[in-house]
Amino acid sequence: MPPLSALRPAMRANRQVRRETVLSNKLRVPISAYVVDCAVYADGKRLPGRWTHERALAEVRARTDDAFVWIGLHEPDEEQITGIADVFGLHELAVEDAVHAHQRPKLERYDDMLFMVLKTVCYRGRPADGAEHEIVETGEVMVFLGPDFVITVRHGDHSSLRDVRRALENDPEQLALGPAAVLHAISDHVVDSYLDVTAAIEDDIEDMETRVFAPRSTVDSEQIYVLKREVLELRRAVVPLGAPVRKLTEGYSSLVPHDVRSYFRDVDDHLVTVTERIAGFNELLTTLIDAALAKITLRQNTDMRKITAYVAIISVPTMIAGIYGMNFDYIPELHWSLGYPMVWLVIIGSCLALFRVFRRNQWL
Repeated sequence: MPPLSALRPAMRANRQVRRETVLSNKLRVPISAYVVDCAVYADGKRLPGRWTHERALAEVRARTDDAFVWIGLHEPDEEQITGIADVFGLHELAVEDAVHAHQRPKLERYDDMLFMVLKTVCYRGRPADGAEHEIVETGEVMVFLGPDFVITVRHGDHSSLRDVRRALENDPEQLALGPAAVLHAISDHVVDSYLDVTAAIEDDIEDMETRVFAPRSTVDSEQIYVLKREVLELRRAVVPLGAPVRKLTEGYSSLVPHDVRSYFRDVDDHLVTVTERIAGFNELLTTLIDAALAKITLRQNTDMRKITAYVAIISVPTMIAGIYGMNFDYIPELHWSLGYPMVWLVIIGSCLALFRVFRRNQWL
């Protein structure tokens, strides 16, 4: 197999062909349409003014202090992100992942750049009767981390980083730690949202548990299965993130200095808590499904016992009526004047006796 360095020219050529094809089929959309914010930070403070990505990078590299650029993008297409990728020297494979999304949480190193993928989650609540929507909605945040820049690419409407940026700008000491501080703030924000979602799901599971074990309750096992499926989707978003965060705490790259690594340990602790919660949810929901199925089976057995008891009671008059309906001449007491009421007394007495027996045995 040829080395990666030999394949890169062909990859660039293919990418250029795709760009030309797209441009021939649609009007070019400006990069600014996908840029949520572009800012230059120096000494923990945001520099005033509006910046393009070219001017921002030129300003940062012309300064002698620890300045960096933070560009936020929302669902850019390949053509729009290519302009930024060429200016900042982003790797082609990472750019392709950022455009097409649907990636697993991961951390990759390309020369002097880190590329991290985080899954975002949002709790939408259990759907009402007749309505259909996801309980947990997922999105993605991709982060390109370089020595003097941070580029975030978001997919999904719920994954806004506006509050993260505002909180960092209000904390100059933290922001002065450089681009790695932004990566930590984003990771911390995403993992904190996991805690919020798991807390909401825990309330749903407790409510479901109460309904399952309440007497004479009717809980459809399909409702529990839907909740279990959403928990599994949350698990796919959370569990794979453990290894990337752990790498950042262990000095995986010099782009994350020692002062920032200690903050990632706190993120890792929260992530472990979320992972343990999800594992507990999965086991509890499995138990609730088994309990709901057992309750349905018990209800069916109870119904069958009731049906059997009533059939036994009805069989008494049916049998007597069948015997006396044979039209034989010498049936006992057939011509006795008290025969008819006597038969009714036998029928009623037998039925009442059977009813008392079944009631005593809790069949009725």
